[in-house]
Amino acid sequence: METYIPISYLNDFIFCPRSIYFHQLYGRASTRLYHSKDQAKGLAAHQTIDSQSYSTDKTILQGLEVFSERHNLCGKIDIYYAKTKELVERKKKIKIIYPGYIFQIYAQYFGMVEMGYTVKKLKLYSMDDNKNYPISLPEDEPEQLKKFEGLIDAIKQFSLSGHFSPNINKCQRCIYRNLCDQSLC
Repeated sequence: METYIPISYLNDFIFCPRSIYFHQLYGRASTRLYHSKDQAKGLAAHQTIDSQSYSTDKTILQGLEVFSERHNLCGKIDIYYAKTKELVERKKKIKIIYPGYIFQIYAQYFGMVEMGYTVKKLKLYSMDDNKNYPISLPEDEPEQLKKFEGLIDAIKQFSLSGHFSPNINKCQRCIYRNLCDQSLC
Protein backbone atom coordinates (compact mmCIF):
# COMPACT_ATOMS: atom_id res chain seq x y z
CA MET A 1 0.00 0.00 0.00
CA GLU A 2 1.38 3.36 -1.00
CA THR A 3 1.18 6.13 1.58
CA TYR A 4 -0.15 9.58 0.82
CA ILE A 5 2.15 12.58 0.74
CA PRO A 6 1.02 15.26 3.20
CA ILE A 7 0.22 18.50 1.40
CA SER A 8 2.46 20.42 3.80
CA TYR A 9 5.45 18.47 2.44
CA LEU A 10 5.19 20.28 -0.89
CA ASN A 11 6.33 23.61 0.54
CA ASP A 12 8.74 21.96 2.97
CA PHE A 13 10.40 19.90 0.23
CA ILE A 14 10.99 23.00 -1.88
CA PHE A 15 12.64 24.70 1.10
CA CYS A 16 14.84 21.67 1.68
CA PRO A 17 14.24 18.03 0.72
CA ARG A 18 15.99 16.92 3.91
CA SER A 19 13.63 18.88 6.15
CA ILE A 20 10.92 16.24 5.78
CA TYR A 21 13.23 13.56 7.15
CA PHE A 22 14.34 15.73 10.06
CA HIS A 23 10.77 16.70 10.83
CA GLN A 24 9.94 13.00 11.21
CA LEU A 25 12.77 12.59 13.72
CA TYR A 26 10.89 14.79 16.14
CA GLY A 27 7.83 12.55 15.82
CA ARG A 28 5.20 13.53 18.34
CA ALA A 29 7.48 15.81 20.32
CA SER A 30 6.12 19.27 21.02
CA THR A 31 6.74 21.70 18.18
CA ARG A 32 7.98 24.13 20.85
CA LEU A 33 11.18 22.10 20.86
CA TYR A 34 12.12 22.98 17.31
CA HIS A 35 9.79 25.59 15.78
CA SER A 36 11.06 29.11 15.22
CA LYS A 37 9.11 32.16 16.40
CA ASP A 38 7.75 32.68 12.87
CA GLN A 39 6.51 29.10 12.67
CA ALA A 40 4.90 29.36 16.11
CA LYS A 41 3.10 32.53 14.99
CA GLY A 42 1.93 30.82 11.80
CA LEU A 43 0.65 27.84 13.75
CA ALA A 44 -1.21 30.13 16.14
CA ALA A 45 -2.73 32.03 13.21
CA HIS A 46 -4.17 28.76 11.87
CA GLN A 47 -5.69 27.80 15.19
CA THR A 48 -9.21 28.95 14.28
CA ILE A 49 -9.06 26.85 11.10
CA ASP A 50 -7.66 23.79 12.84
CA SER A 51 -10.32 24.01 15.54
CA GLN A 52 -12.99 24.80 12.91
CA SER A 53 -14.01 27.88 14.86
CA TYR A 54 -13.25 30.45 12.16
CA SER A 55 -16.96 30.74 11.30
CA THR A 56 -20.27 29.19 12.31
CA ASP A 57 -21.66 29.72 8.79
CA LYS A 58 -22.43 26.25 7.43
CA THR A 59 -21.56 27.34 3.89
CA ILE A 60 -17.96 27.98 4.94
CA LEU A 61 -15.96 24.76 5.19
CA GLN A 62 -12.84 24.96 7.32
CA GLY A 63 -10.14 22.44 8.05
CA LEU A 64 -11.76 19.81 5.84
CA GLU A 65 -9.54 16.77 5.20
CA VAL A 66 -8.96 16.11 1.51
CA PHE A 67 -7.34 13.34 -0.51
CA SER A 68 -6.18 13.19 -4.06
CA GLU A 69 -5.86 9.71 -5.54
CA ARG A 70 -4.60 11.21 -8.78
CA HIS A 71 -1.62 12.88 -7.09
CA ASN A 72 -1.32 10.67 -4.01
CA LEU A 73 -1.75 13.61 -1.62
CA CYS A 74 -3.62 14.19 1.63
CA GLY A 75 -4.09 17.13 3.96
CA LYS A 76 -6.55 19.77 5.03
CA ILE A 77 -7.94 22.81 3.34
CA ASP A 78 -8.02 26.15 5.12
CA ILE A 79 -11.32 27.64 3.93
CA TYR A 80 -13.81 26.85 1.19
CA TYR A 81 -16.65 29.27 0.52
CA ALA A 82 -19.42 27.06 -0.87
CA LYS A 83 -21.51 29.99 -2.12
CA THR A 84 -18.74 31.37 -4.34
CA LYS A 85 -16.89 28.04 -4.84
CA GLU A 86 -13.68 29.70 -3.67
CA LEU A 87 -10.83 27.84 -1.97
CA VAL A 88 -8.55 29.97 0.22
CA GLU A 89 -5.12 29.17 1.66
CA ARG A 90 -4.30 31.45 4.57
CA LYS A 91 -0.76 32.51 5.42
CA LYS A 92 0.38 34.63 8.34
CA LYS A 93 2.08 37.11 6.04
CA ILE A 94 2.80 36.80 2.35
CA LYS A 95 5.81 38.77 1.21
CA ILE A 96 6.45 36.69 -1.90
CA ILE A 97 4.21 34.13 -3.53
CA TYR A 98 6.48 31.10 -3.38
CA PRO A 99 5.82 28.13 -5.66
CA GLY A 100 5.21 26.02 -2.55
CA TYR A 101 2.23 28.21 -1.65
CA ILE A 102 0.73 27.68 -5.10
CA PHE A 103 1.39 23.95 -5.03
CA GLN A 104 -0.25 23.59 -1.62
CA ILE A 105 -3.46 25.19 -2.86
CA TYR A 106 -3.27 23.09 -6.06
CA ALA A 107 -3.11 19.97 -3.87
CA GLN A 108 -6.13 21.14 -1.87
CA TYR A 109 -7.94 21.94 -5.11
CA PHE A 110 -7.36 18.47 -6.58
CA GLY A 111 -8.46 16.87 -3.33
CA MET A 112 -11.68 18.86 -3.23
CA VAL A 113 -12.49 18.27 -6.90
CA GLU A 114 -11.88 14.53 -6.56
CA MET A 115 -14.21 14.55 -3.53
CA GLY A 116 -16.97 16.07 -5.68
CA TYR A 117 -16.73 19.74 -4.81
CA THR A 118 -16.79 22.44 -7.45
CA VAL A 119 -13.94 24.91 -7.11
CA LYS A 120 -14.03 27.93 -9.40
CA LYS A 121 -11.50 30.22 -7.70
CA LEU A 122 -8.28 29.89 -5.76
CA LYS A 123 -6.84 32.54 -3.48
CA LEU A 124 -3.95 33.06 -1.09
CA TYR A 125 -4.78 35.31 1.83
CA SER A 126 -2.16 37.20 3.83
CA MET A 127 -3.61 37.66 7.31
CA ASP A 128 -1.22 40.28 8.72
CA ASP A 129 -1.83 42.82 5.97
CA ASN A 130 -5.28 41.60 4.83
CA LYS A 131 -4.19 41.10 1.22
CA ASN A 132 -5.63 38.65 -1.29
CA TYR A 133 -3.72 37.00 -4.12
CA PRO A 134 -5.85 35.25 -6.74
CA ILE A 135 -4.26 32.08 -8.14
CA SER A 136 -5.20 30.61 -11.50
CA LEU A 137 -6.69 27.13 -11.58
CA PRO A 138 -4.12 24.43 -12.44
CA GLU A 139 -5.85 23.68 -15.75
CA ASP A 140 -5.27 27.28 -16.80
CA GLU A 141 -1.53 27.14 -16.01
CA PRO A 142 -0.11 24.04 -17.78
CA GLU A 143 3.53 24.93 -17.04
CA GLN A 144 2.80 25.43 -13.35
CA LEU A 145 0.83 22.17 -13.28
CA LYS A 146 3.79 20.38 -14.85
CA LYS A 147 6.08 21.78 -12.12
CA PHE A 148 3.57 20.69 -9.46
CA GLU A 149 3.55 17.13 -10.80
CA GLY A 150 7.34 17.18 -11.13
CA LEU A 151 7.63 18.16 -7.48
CA ILE A 152 5.46 15.23 -6.42
CA ASP A 153 7.64 12.87 -8.47
CA ALA A 154 10.77 14.37 -6.88
CA ILE A 155 9.35 13.75 -3.39
CA LYS A 156 8.54 10.14 -4.28
CA GLN A 157 12.03 9.53 -5.63
CA PHE A 158 14.01 11.43 -2.98
CA SER A 159 16.70 9.56 -1.10
CA LEU A 160 18.38 11.07 1.96
CA SER A 161 21.65 9.44 0.89
CA GLY A 162 21.44 10.92 -2.60
CA HIS A 163 23.22 14.01 -3.86
CA PHE A 164 22.48 17.14 -1.84
CA SER A 165 23.34 20.72 -2.73
CA PRO A 166 23.08 22.88 0.39
CA ASN A 167 21.89 26.45 0.12
CA ILE A 168 23.66 28.39 2.82
CA ASN A 169 20.93 31.06 2.96
CA LYS A 170 18.30 28.43 3.64
CA CYS A 171 20.53 26.30 5.88
CA GLN A 172 21.19 29.22 8.21
CA ARG A 173 17.44 29.75 8.67
CA CYS A 174 16.54 26.06 8.87
CA ILE A 175 15.09 24.89 12.17
CA TYR A 176 16.69 21.47 11.62
CA ARG A 177 20.24 22.80 11.11
CA ASN A 178 21.40 21.21 14.38
CA LEU A 179 20.38 17.78 13.09
CA CYS A 180 21.76 18.21 9.58
CA ASP A 181 25.35 17.73 8.51
CA GLN A 182 26.54 21.30 8.91
CA SER A 183 29.77 20.54 7.14
CA LEU A 184 27.73 20.65 3.94
CA CYS A 185 26.89 24.33 4.46
